[in-house]
Amino acid sequence: MASSEIDNVPADDSRIHLGISSCLLGAKVRFNGGHKKDNYVTDVLSNYFDWVRVCPEMDIGMGTPRESVRLVGNPNNPRMLGTKSLRDWTEQMNRYARQKAECLRELNLHGYILKSRSPSCGLMRVKVYSEKGAPVATSPGLFARALEQAMPNLPIEEEGRLNDPRLRENFIVRVFSYYRWTQLRKQPFAMKHLVDFHTRHKFLLMAHNETKMRFLGRFLADAKSVKSEGLLDQYEEIFFPALKIIASTKRHTNVLEHIAGFFKNEISPSDKQELKDSIADYRQSLVPLIVPITLIRHHLKNTQHKYLLNQIYLNPHPKELMLLNHV
Repeated sequence: MASSEIDNVPADDSRIHLGISSCLLGAKVRFNGGHKKDNYVTDVLSNYFDWVRVCPEMDIGMGTPRESVRLVGNPNNPRMLGTKSLRDWTEQMNRYARQKAECLRELNLHGYILKSRSPSCGLMRVKVYSEKGAPVATSPGLFARALEQAMPNLPIEEEGRLNDPRLRENFIVRVFSYYRWTQLRKQPFAMKHLVDFHTRHKFLLMAHNETKMRFLGRFLADAKSVKSEGLLDQYEEIFFPALKIIASTKRHTNVLEHIAGFFKNEISPSDKQELKDSIADYRQSLVPLIVPITLIRHHLKNTQHKYLLNQIYLNPHPKELMLLNHV
């Protein structure tokens, strides 16, 4: 996928669109006239995603270079003040944040990458200061808070946390899953489409939260009387919070062993032992997840097991991202 930067409405809704803090793409919009270009974003992720660039500070007219701001007061409802002048930007930023978040919701984004520690864009651990000037708590930035409120199931992450292999893999899994979900929601409702979506994501869900995976299975089995739109909304409210849970080595091992059971009568005893050993090596952190996954894919080429071939778990994102090489 080639990438482009988008300032308004995405031109092609078949592509994956992520909102992003403009400074992470190299735009010189920081308070000091600089940027915070992130090489992983620009050199790797830009090959797969189109960007919708946003800088709340510039959009409300702060300009650059400018006085820096910080959050002050009640962490549940902080004010945004200039660090020296104490100019109060709170009302202006909150009004903008609510309006912009609603506009972005209409664009059908599939994820968002925010600048960490920013009083506007920081997703977590943004310092909140007392009136006397000492940091006393943390809070989301004002824009980040409005974004989460408008789109609570949208995959959102800070660029700094993408340096953690498991957090990075989890975020990308959620982005591609959210894209598939939005594609499903564009279709006229049919129960078989939702059941197919759940079936394809079954092992992926199991790796993140087996309890929710089983709950959703029962939910769909009992859902004949639920109206279509309500059913989709209810499913979404369980599915995406479940995916947000980081898939542990133990949970992955459980899924791999379930998958290995499908080959019980389809591969040779020596191949079964090799797969068993590969899963054991992964469980002991001797090899990354890609090793048993690759072996399973190899056996699928020969067995062509339809149920497994359709499992998103085995191909959750482009292999070129090499995300499974590090978890």
